Formats: sequence, C-alpha cells, structure tokens
Amino acid sequence: MVKLNRIYTRTGDAGDSGLADGSRLPKHHPRFAAIGDVDETNAAIGLARLHVGTDDPHGVAADLAAIQNDLFDLGADLATPQGGQDGEGEALRIVSDQVAWLERRIDALNALLQPLTSFVLPAGSAAAAHLHHARTVCRRAERAIARLAAEEDAAINPHALAYANRLSDYLFVAARVLNGAGAADVLWRPAAGRDRERGA
Repeated sequence: MVKLNRIYTRTGDAGDSGLADGSRLPKHHPRFAAIGDVDETNAAIGLARLHVGTDDPHGVAADLAAIQNDLFDLGADLATPQGGQDGEGEALRIVSDQVAWLERRIDALNALLQPLTSFVLPAGSAAAAHLHHARTVCRRAERAIARLAAEEDAAINPHALAYANRLSDYLFVAARVLNGAGAADVLWRPAAGRDRERGA
C-alpha cells in the first residue's frame, strides 16, 4: 500500500533517486527517463480527458481513466528492476491481459472508422488534438523503454514494452473517433506548401 505523508524527503538532493526495490540510481539514468516519459504520457491523457465531454457513446473517457491507472502500473513495473521486489514483497508488472484489453478497444473503435487514404495531422477537435499529443509522448515513452532495455542489456518485461506500443495505436484511433468518427480529421496534403504564395 502506498502511503504519502511527507512530500519532500531531501533524499534526492544529491542527484539520485530510489527505485521500488530500494536501490538507487542517478536521476539521469535511462530507467528514470522511461519512468518520466510514462508519467508525462499519463498527464497528457489527463488533459485530453478534460475535453472528451459528456457525449461519449463509445466509452473513450472510461477507457482513458482505465489507461491512466494502467500507466501507474507501468511506472511501477519500470521502477522495479527484473528480479527485484517492491516494499510489499512482490513486483507489480504489466500483464498480457492489459495489452489484450487495449487491442480489443482498438478493434472496437477502429470498426467505427473508414479506412484512411492519407495521413492525418494532429488536429481537429480539442479532444482529438490532445490525444494526438498524448500519442506522441507515448511514442517517446516507448522509445525510452526500448533504450533502457538496450543500454542496460536489462531484462525488461516484454508486456511493458508491448503496452506502450499498443497504447499509442489506441490513442490514434480514439483521436479519430473523437473527430466525428474521422469526419473532422485534417488530412495531410503532400507538398501542399509548394503552391503557397511566397512573400518577397
């Protein structure tokens, strides 16, 4: 159980920080970069939730709430190196069921959409734009997790990396659903800028 009765501890003033298993690493370590990017993804999704609104027949708001909770699981997973234990004696790990749930939600939402004939710009409704932003942050988190695995030669939970990969796909599809099921998508027009009037 988490118990936060003091916000500052001064233990990180020298530039290192603690992991769930009690070990400490410098704050610039790739593990903290991955944890931080997951946290930023969560915050970006929280902003997107503010714009979903009450007319949400496809359950995107409920999905996002569940995903935010999963992202805390993902952070806990990354904060406990493989083979380590947290303070409760067992490491919290992302499991295959969490990845499978994302896949089911992607399939359900994607069934509402027409196939794309062009890439879409991260625009449209406020909710969609925020979800596109969250998607790009999530991609950075995925890269950071992959970098952690490569640089440390660490045994990263494969479901953790799969969850981050699948989440960015979910956020893309959800953004399109919130753009009027794709009707308000802003499509990329390749080389459109070549015809733009140039100033002197």
